[in-house]
Amino acid sequence: MDEQFWHGKWQRGETAFHEAEGNPLLRRYLPALGLATGARLLLPLCGKTGDIGWLLEQGYAVTGAELSRLAIEQLFADLGLTPDITSVGPLERFEAGALTVFVGNFFDLDHHALGEVAAVYDRAALVALPEAMRERYAAHLVHLTRAAPQLLIAFEYDQSLLVGPPFAVPEAEVRRHYGAAYHLTQAGRHELKDGLKGLKPVHETVWLMHRR
Repeated sequence: MDEQFWHGKWQRGETAFHEAEGNPLLRRYLPALGLATGARLLLPLCGKTGDIGWLLEQGYAVTGAELSRLAIEQLFADLGLTPDITSVGPLERFEAGALTVFVGNFFDLDHHALGEVAAVYDRAALVALPEAMRERYAAHLVHLTRAAPQLLIAFEYDQSLLVGPPFAVPEAEVRRHYGAAYHLTQAGRHELKDGLKGLKPVHETVWLMHRR
């Protein structure tokens, strides 16, 4: 993970990838996971996404993991929350109410520190990583969460025409990373009306994953 690249993005305010209002596909497809009220979700590489506020409003507990301390300071400020901050090994843990965020390198987060989660929502993690790192990320996520059910949103486009991130992650790659641990269903494929960084067509693909 190129830590300096992402720290620089947040410090310079280059956060076009940030969705302040959240992603409408979360609202549409989350019910398919069948989660109980109060269930705890993990959002890897969460940034300060508006999805977190929406999930909290729906009564879920949210645990995030994020490299940028600045992003998480802004997240808690935006939500009007004052976090308790503690050290967990090489990570910092920000906690307030039903929201917990681990700040640091995602690969330093282990199951003992994380605890049990009911599901994973990945909108911005897999697609943020270059191809060489995605296999390691997926394997770590499966091990970390004990293959908890997952809602994944990925991009499909001609990677030769655009320098990521976000990167294209085609169906074959999703199946390669997760097929051994999960039953996979591509629940939706939606064209982005405005494309991505001027490129069209671009599709968002929605994956539902349940442990084998």
